[in-house]
Amino acid sequence: MLVRYKAWANGLTFNSVMQLPDGEALRPRPTRFGNMVHTLNHAYVIDDIFRHHLLGKPHGYTSRNTEHTPAVAALWDAVQEMDRWYIGIVDAWRDEDLVKPVHFEFVGGGAGVMTQEEIVLHVVNHGTYHRGFVGDMMYQVPVTPPSNDLPVYLRDHRGQGM
Repeated sequence: MLVRYKAWANGLTFNSVMQLPDGEALRPRPTRFGNMVHTLNHAYVIDDIFRHHLLGKPHGYTSRNTEHTPAVAALWDAVQEMDRWYIGIVDAWRDEDLVKPVHFEFVGGGAGVMTQEEIVLHVVNHGTYHRGFVGDMMYQVPVTPPSNDLPVYLRDHRGQGM
Protein backbone atom coordinates (compact mmCIF):
# COMPACT_ATOMS: atom_id res chain seq x y z
CA MET A 1 0.00 0.00 0.00
CA LEU A 2 2.75 2.48 0.88
CA VAL A 3 4.56 2.21 -2.46
CA ARG A 4 1.24 2.68 -4.26
CA TYR A 5 0.53 5.70 -2.08
CA LYS A 6 3.97 7.10 -3.00
CA ALA A 7 3.27 6.65 -6.73
CA TRP A 8 -0.13 8.34 -6.38
CA ALA A 9 1.30 11.28 -4.40
CA ASN A 10 4.14 11.68 -6.91
CA GLY A 11 1.56 11.85 -9.70
CA LEU A 12 -0.40 14.61 -8.00
CA THR A 13 2.74 16.57 -7.24
CA PHE A 14 4.29 16.30 -10.71
CA ASN A 15 0.97 17.11 -12.38
CA SER A 16 0.71 20.29 -10.29
CA VAL A 17 4.34 21.29 -10.84
CA MET A 18 4.05 20.78 -14.61
CA GLN A 19 0.95 23.02 -14.69
CA LEU A 20 2.65 25.96 -12.99
CA PRO A 21 3.22 29.16 -14.97
CA ASP A 22 6.37 29.10 -17.09
CA GLY A 23 9.56 29.33 -15.08
CA GLU A 24 8.02 28.78 -11.64
CA ALA A 25 9.14 25.16 -11.20
CA LEU A 26 12.77 26.17 -11.81
CA ARG A 27 12.65 29.61 -10.16
CA PRO A 28 15.40 29.86 -7.55
CA ARG A 29 13.95 29.72 -4.04
CA PRO A 30 15.45 29.81 -0.54
CA THR A 31 15.43 26.05 -0.06
CA ARG A 32 18.07 23.33 0.20
CA PHE A 33 17.87 22.21 -3.43
CA GLY A 34 17.17 25.61 -4.97
CA ASN A 35 13.93 24.93 -6.84
CA MET A 36 11.00 22.54 -7.11
CA VAL A 37 12.38 20.30 -9.83
CA HIS A 38 15.80 19.88 -8.23
CA THR A 39 14.05 19.00 -4.95
CA LEU A 40 12.03 16.31 -6.73
CA ASN A 41 15.22 15.15 -8.42
CA HIS A 42 16.85 14.65 -5.01
CA ALA A 43 13.98 12.36 -3.98
CA TYR A 44 14.46 10.41 -7.23
CA VAL A 45 18.22 10.07 -6.65
CA ILE A 46 17.65 8.68 -3.16
CA ASP A 47 15.06 6.23 -4.52
CA ASP A 48 17.62 5.13 -7.11
CA ILE A 49 20.41 4.76 -4.56
CA PHE A 50 18.24 2.51 -2.42
CA ARG A 51 17.03 0.58 -5.47
CA HIS A 52 20.67 -0.24 -6.14
CA HIS A 53 21.16 -1.23 -2.51
CA LEU A 54 18.19 -3.61 -2.77
CA LEU A 55 19.68 -5.06 -5.97
CA GLY A 56 23.12 -5.40 -4.35
CA LYS A 57 24.69 -3.28 -7.10
CA PRO A 58 26.83 -0.14 -6.98
CA HIS A 59 24.87 3.02 -7.75
CA GLY A 60 27.68 5.30 -8.89
CA TYR A 61 26.38 8.41 -7.11
CA THR A 62 28.88 10.58 -5.27
CA SER A 63 26.23 12.99 -4.00
CA ARG A 64 22.58 12.88 -2.92
CA ASN A 65 21.55 14.85 -6.00
CA THR A 66 22.80 15.45 -9.51
CA GLU A 67 24.78 18.53 -10.40
CA HIS A 68 22.28 19.66 -13.02
CA THR A 69 18.51 19.83 -12.78
CA PRO A 70 16.82 17.55 -15.32
CA ALA A 71 13.86 18.61 -17.43
CA VAL A 72 10.70 18.08 -15.41
CA ALA A 73 9.07 15.86 -18.07
CA ALA A 74 12.12 13.58 -18.25
CA LEU A 75 12.28 13.42 -14.45
CA TRP A 76 8.58 12.56 -14.29
CA ASP A 77 9.13 9.69 -16.75
CA ALA A 78 12.01 8.39 -14.60
CA VAL A 79 10.00 8.72 -11.38
CA GLN A 80 7.09 6.76 -12.87
CA GLU A 81 9.47 3.97 -13.87
CA MET A 82 10.99 4.01 -10.39
CA ASP A 83 7.58 3.86 -8.73
CA ARG A 84 6.60 0.90 -10.93
CA TRP A 85 9.85 -0.83 -9.97
CA TYR A 86 9.24 -0.42 -6.24
CA ILE A 87 5.63 -1.63 -6.58
CA GLY A 88 6.79 -4.67 -8.55
CA ILE A 89 9.56 -5.66 -6.17
CA VAL A 90 7.43 -5.23 -3.05
CA ASP A 91 4.58 -7.20 -4.64
CA ALA A 92 7.02 -10.06 -5.28
CA TRP A 93 8.32 -10.22 -1.71
CA ARG A 94 7.27 -12.85 0.78
CA ASP A 95 7.02 -12.06 4.49
CA GLU A 96 10.53 -13.35 5.11
CA ASP A 97 11.90 -10.96 2.48
CA LEU A 98 10.81 -7.97 4.53
CA VAL A 99 13.33 -8.69 7.28
CA LYS A 100 16.24 -9.49 4.96
CA PRO A 101 19.18 -7.23 5.88
CA VAL A 102 20.77 -5.10 3.18
CA HIS A 103 24.34 -3.91 3.79
CA PHE A 104 25.50 -0.78 1.96
CA GLU A 105 27.77 2.24 2.10
CA PHE A 106 26.26 5.66 2.68
CA VAL A 107 27.01 8.24 -0.01
CA GLY A 108 28.57 10.43 2.66
CA GLY A 109 30.65 7.53 3.97
CA GLY A 110 30.16 4.81 6.51
CA ALA A 111 28.57 1.42 6.54
CA GLY A 112 24.84 0.99 6.77
CA VAL A 113 22.43 -1.88 7.18
CA MET A 114 18.65 -1.81 6.91
CA THR A 115 16.05 -4.46 6.29
CA GLN A 116 14.29 -4.39 2.95
CA GLU A 117 11.14 -3.26 4.75
CA GLU A 118 13.03 -0.40 6.42
CA ILE A 119 14.38 0.71 3.05
CA VAL A 120 10.89 0.86 1.57
CA LEU A 121 9.61 2.77 4.58
CA HIS A 122 12.53 5.17 4.20
CA VAL A 123 11.93 5.91 0.51
CA VAL A 124 8.20 6.43 1.15
CA ASN A 125 8.84 8.79 4.08
CA HIS A 126 11.69 10.57 2.31
CA GLY A 127 9.52 11.27 -0.73
CA THR A 128 6.72 12.59 1.48
CA TYR A 129 9.15 14.88 3.26
CA HIS A 130 10.44 16.45 0.06
CA ARG A 131 7.01 16.70 -1.59
CA GLY A 132 6.21 18.84 1.45
CA PHE A 133 9.04 21.19 0.54
CA VAL A 134 7.67 21.39 -3.00
CA GLY A 135 4.22 22.15 -1.60
CA ASP A 136 5.69 25.01 0.42
CA MET A 137 7.37 26.38 -2.71
CA MET A 138 4.06 26.14 -4.58
CA TYR A 139 2.45 28.40 -1.96
CA GLN A 140 5.15 30.95 -2.83
CA VAL A 141 3.95 31.09 -6.47
CA PRO A 142 1.10 31.35 -5.10
CA VAL A 143 -0.63 28.09 -5.99
CA THR A 144 -2.29 25.68 -3.58
CA PRO A 145 -0.56 22.29 -3.77
CA PRO A 146 -2.62 19.12 -4.06
CA SER A 147 -3.76 17.25 -0.96
CA ASN A 148 -1.48 14.24 -1.30
CA ASP A 149 -1.27 12.91 2.22
CA LEU A 150 -1.91 9.31 3.26
CA PRO A 151 -5.43 9.77 4.72
CA VAL A 152 -6.64 11.25 1.40
CA TYR A 153 -5.12 8.33 -0.49
CA LEU A 154 -6.76 5.84 1.88
CA ARG A 155 -10.11 7.58 1.59
CA ASP A 156 -9.99 7.58 -2.21
CA HIS A 157 -8.41 4.14 -2.79
CA ARG A 158 -9.54 1.82 -0.01
CA GLY A 159 -10.81 -1.39 -1.52
CA GLN A 160 -9.23 -0.70 -4.92
CA GLY A 161 -6.25 -3.04 -4.58
CA MET A 162 -4.14 -0.43 -2.80
